[in-house]
Amino acid sequence: MAHAFRVPSLSVRFIAVWQRNFLVWRKLALPSMLGNLADPMIYMVGLGYGLGALLPEVGGVSYIAFLGAGTICYSTMNSASFEALYSGFSRMHVQRTWEAILNAPISLDDVLLAELLWAASKSFLSGIAILVVVWVLGLTQSVLALWVVPLVFLVGLTFGALGLVITALAPSFDFFLYYFTLFITPMVLVSGVFFPAEQLPAAFQAVAAFLPLAHAVDLVRPLLFGHVPKGAAVHVLILAAYAAAGYYVAVVLARRRLLK
Repeated sequence: MAHAFRVPSLSVRFIAVWQRNFLVWRKLALPSMLGNLADPMIYMVGLGYGLGALLPEVGGVSYIAFLGAGTICYSTMNSASFEALYSGFSRMHVQRTWEAILNAPISLDDVLLAELLWAASKSFLSGIAILVVVWVLGLTQSVLALWVVPLVFLVGLTFGALGLVITALAPSFDFFLYYFTLFITPMVLVSGVFFPAEQLPAAFQAVAAFLPLAHAVDLVRPLLFGHVPKGAAVHVLILAAYAAAGYYVAVVLARRRLLK
């Protein structure tokens, strides 16, 4: 199985697979978008106005403004994860769509790339929708907030790649509960989405420094408030490294699973 570890060989044929996923999604676009936006919007508005009324300013801004930045990252992460996990697993294992596509002159590497870019594309819509809400509510007026747009796509790539790794390993849908319970939920709680990570014990802050969501939040929040993030290049490189490494590992695992 040494061939499973070779460097991915890519071509423009992945575009056709991306288009196929887009055409299927377009039929259910509205309920799909509502489903992805409902959870983060409830958190942002409910906690932002409800809990925010009981809190002083957080980090020099209102709590709902503070929470809005975290919600952009949270929504993007959620959407990319669900697409790469549940929808991706359906296409790979349940519907066997990947196997059908592989009968055409296209490689599994291209199929995985299309899945990654599709997860990022879908999560991009979710993240930008929350950003628009933040603008409409007047929670940011900074021109620097426009830099959040490409960052949202990068965050989608990061969590789409991680999701594909789990998808390639999963024997069933139930397996994803471990990923959400043991990784996603703890990461959300220590990455500064709902409260400043600086309030956590030093050990938790040290762990958060290695988590992709923390780097996403550290980039997005300052930009919304008109500040250039400290160590921006480092945060971007870490997110890109997670995306690249996740994609490679997903390709290796998918090869071992499907190309025996």
